[in-house]
Amino acid sequence: MAVGRFYLSCLALGTLGSLCILLTIYWMQHWHSGFAWDSSSRMFNWHPVLMVAGMVVVYGAASLVYRLPQAWVGPKLPWKMLHAVLHLMAFVLVVLGLVAVFKFHNHQHISNLYSLHSWLGILTVFLFACQLFFSLKNTTKPYSSLPAEAVLANSTGLLVVVFVLLVLYILASSWKRPEPGVLTDRQLLPRPFPVAYMPVAEDAC
Repeated sequence: MAVGRFYLSCLALGTLGSLCILLTIYWMQHWHSGFAWDSSSRMFNWHPVLMVAGMVVVYGAASLVYRLPQAWVGPKLPWKMLHAVLHLMAFVLVVLGLVAVFKFHNHQHISNLYSLHSWLGILTVFLFACQLFFSLKNTTKPYSSLPAEAVLANSTGLLVVVFVLLVLYILASSWKRPEPGVLTDRQLLPRPFPVAYMPVAEDAC
């Protein structure tokens, strides 16, 4: 049962991660004129997509590599390499996301690193949901009257939060590679039914 719950959680993570990326792409494509690499506002649109893909989805996957039961046995080197590759992928995506926003700012003569969002980049996942309210400017209207863009953006932000919480839940669980020479209860073979122990009186013989 525990193994089934683990893989079910991984399946949920993969689905949520894919939805986060796809909804962010749809948001930028449908309401913000799509993507380009020409220092225009369309170049800025790469920033949220790449940051969500890198800092949230790929980085989350990298942190869970050693929780896979397949990583508990056999040589550790292949799993270390996979862990490193995923981290490198996340780093490259994040760097490209930063390049996109810096080139856009420089082209538009906007100051860099002037906001809390930029200072605390490690908290981008949580600030991602908050900054949607600043760009949409619909805080004075009831939620039922918000435009479709606002509903999509808020829903994407909630999915990101759920994804992060699920990653933290799996990381906090007991699923991890045991130390060399140490077997966990899940890895021990079933023991035969113990034979009843019959005490013998000391003066029996």
